[in-house]
Amino acid sequence: MKEIVVISGKGGTGKTSLTASFAELAGENVVVADCDVDAADMHLLMEPDFAKSEDFYSGYIAKINQDKCKQCGVCVSACQFDAFQRKNGKYTIDPIACEGCGFCTSRCPMNAIEMQDAYSGKLYVSKTKNGNPMVHARLGIGADNSGKLVTQVKNEAKEIAINKNIDFIVVDGSPGIGCPVVSSLAGADFVVLVTEPSVSGFHDLKRVYELLKSFRLTAGCIINKSDLNPEITNEIKSFLKEENIIHLADLPYDEKFTEAMTNGKTIVEFDNGELQKIIKDTWKKISKN
Repeated sequence: MKEIVVISGKGGTGKTSLTASFAELAGENVVVADCDVDAADMHLLMEPDFAKSEDFYSGYIAKINQDKCKQCGVCVSACQFDAFQRKNGKYTIDPIACEGCGFCTSRCPMNAIEMQDAYSGKLYVSKTKNGNPMVHARLGIGADNSGKLVTQVKNEAKEIAINKNIDFIVVDGSPGIGCPVVSSLAGADFVVLVTEPSVSGFHDLKRVYELLKSFRLTAGCIINKSDLNPEITNEIKSFLKEENIIHLADLPYDEKFTEAMTNGKTIVEFDNGELQKIIKDTWKKISKN
């Protein structure tokens, strides 16, 4: 089993579109994992059926036992996050503001506040339009611990791949260099970096590669919209050579990318031209590395 993680230093580089295209090209021999849980949108291209779902809990949230509460207001002064509010003569807790630190429980003279597991989102196990297993998730509004949810998505995908003897796991990782990205990279066999020839794109490519080096992972890079700024494209190519990063492909700018997404299709389903050929060749390189 080979786990391929697709990431980018910033959003908007085409990472998800390319991940979905690789999943399409892998056919039945792939488990798809959408680990971009903070802004999950791979389902728009893969059409999962959301057959199985389970609640995800992480961290804690305070809850007031109104039968014990004497409305003294000590909790209000104790909370550093302004999570306590007074409504209709009773104190309540804003679940988004509460950080789950538990300090209020130690200060309440009536022991009227308890900490409960915090609902943080949902995990889904689906079949895609092609019948592939897909593990994906949706982080709740204002919820944190997305790194833990990413880990749960990946563990579920690995278990499915092992049980069904599937050779590939294709992971759509989170953009950036934060905790969700670290969780996305854990256990990867090969990492695909997707970048674009802009000042910010090149800068963020360097940042995310610094993270990769700490994991000692083998990486390749796709330069999307490579013809929009030839000067920066050449700088990126020089950087790839210096760092021994495999230069996988240059993709020209093509509005068919946007048209494909608008139609809910991957680019390899929508286009039979140059883009499809380049992406097919790229997948062959990735699957053999």
